Amino acid sequence: MSYEPEERPHNFIRTFIDEDLASGRYTKVATRFPPEPNGYLHIGHAKSICLNFGLARDYNGHTNLRFDDTNPVKEDVEYVQSIQEDVKWLGFDWDDRLYYASDYFEKLYECAEALIKTGDAFVCDLSPEEVKEYRGTLTEPGRNSPYRDRTVEENLDLLRRMRAGEFPEGARFLRAKIDMASPNLNMRDPALYRIKHARHHRTGDKWVIYPMYDYAHCISDAIEGITHSICTLEFEDHRPLYDWVLEKLNWPAPRPRQIEFARLNLEYTLMSKRKLLQLVREKLVDGWDDPRLPTMAAIRRRGFTPSAIRLFCDRIGVAKKDSWIGLDWLEKATRDDLNPNVKRVMAVIDPLPVEIVNLKEGEKRVISAPYFPDEPEKFGARDLFLTKHILIERDDFMLEPIKGYKRLAPGREVRLRWTAYIKCISYETDEKGNVTRLICELNQEPTTVDEKGKPARPNIVHWVSALYSNPIKVRLYEKLFKVPRPTGDLEGELNPNSLIEKIGRLERSAADARPFDRFQFERLGYFMVDPYPSDEEYIVFNRIVTLKDSWAKRTKDKANKK
Repeated sequence: MSYEPEERPHNFIRTFIDEDLASGRYTKVATRFPPEPNGYLHIGHAKSICLNFGLARDYNGHTNLRFDDTNPVKEDVEYVQSIQEDVKWLGFDWDDRLYYASDYFEKLYECAEALIKTGDAFVCDLSPEEVKEYRGTLTEPGRNSPYRDRTVEENLDLLRRMRAGEFPEGARFLRAKIDMASPNLNMRDPALYRIKHARHHRTGDKWVIYPMYDYAHCISDAIEGITHSICTLEFEDHRPLYDWVLEKLNWPAPRPRQIEFARLNLEYTLMSKRKLLQLVREKLVDGWDDPRLPTMAAIRRRGFTPSAIRLFCDRIGVAKKDSWIGLDWLEKATRDDLNPNVKRVMAVIDPLPVEIVNLKEGEKRVISAPYFPDEPEKFGARDLFLTKHILIERDDFMLEPIKGYKRLAPGREVRLRWTAYIKCISYETDEKGNVTRLICELNQEPTTVDEKGKPARPNIVHWVSALYSNPIKVRLYEKLFKVPRPTGDLEGELNPNSLIEKIGRLERSAADARPFDRFQFERLGYFMVDPYPSDEEYIVFNRIVTLKDSWAKRTKDKANKK
């Protein structure tokens, strides 16, 4: 699938790439997207996908998809498959360049022996607690491991025995020999290999030692000829180690260049895999694809389009410092994407019955209404049926209207979308005083006047025929957290009203809606048919996003004049 962004604004990453190409450091751009197959991707990963694939596209280069499968304890084939689906759903393709860090396990091991032979790595026997003690602090230097001065021969022997499975987990690990007094804690003799007696989803039981991410990542980039290794900002302090490994291995030029950018922090949600997993395991949400989550599976199920996500990522741009992005950026991009591409239909999600006294039982007035008012020819038209019994939104009637309320009330009048006017002449209530039914009369012209004695222009409300409409279940999604920048306090910060379900009615023309069909429910928002409904009785619609402004206030809507 090809994709062209709105524009290609310049940023500091492009400046680096331009400089590298101009200097001859590289002749072609090659990037990579290197996810760990230990969970589902979220919208933060979408930003990285769009950035890596987008840069390669703009510079006529290519992007590899490479799974960082160096920790078999947390990895699963399910995640591998879901990640591939997510990347393709976003509109990008790696062609035949699908790789795994496990493809390079033998080469990575050979490099480890090479580092030992040059005196740049050693096998350490310290326990995790001792490693922490020896490491030092931000203000105090660390201490050398008592095993740091082992001979090359002893280190090679121990590493080979580690590979052969002679030692239990945690007994030994391979460390780089750098500088325990370095102000960068990542350079204080970091781990390169650890023992894990775990079955790998691709290599089986062949390996019992596995490389650390920082070690495997830079070598994998170099093997694949990656020119620009685009990482999130938390890896900035790891960059010296990235360069150190390749330098000590005397890797031939041109070596890859690591560049860091700010990760995506989206308000009212979390990007922590650990917290997302907690939400799922504690059943605070309905699985990884619960539409309230920021996972790509959830975003897809809720109804966001890949083009809306790409547009969002283009608009927020690339920064050097972490910051929080308002949810309105995502909502705006989604509205802009859906607005020209979906049909308008009418649905009532909190129905209030209305009886029109001057229509006969069985009488049916047929009204032709375009699916797309601004361009009637775009999707054609459908028939609406005005009958004696209709349904309007309960919010469109107020028994004792407050100041500024301009919709239906006793003695007041509104216009029914695409047709005539109704005036409330009476109403019925239950024993608790709740309004249960309105009695209205239908008029072709407004019957009320404004303060100046001129014919009033009543507000417009949407409606459906009680007879010619179908029941639907509507899921109204709100923010998952009550606070814009949640800390992860799931008990105190979760929004108890993040999902509200209602049984409404939808105009007959959309009765054959299928999974993934999207509509704008006029005045209510954009909705999509849930592809995996748990309720077989109704068609289930997920609200993707609300309309930013009240539909009745859209004075520029040409159809309001009809």
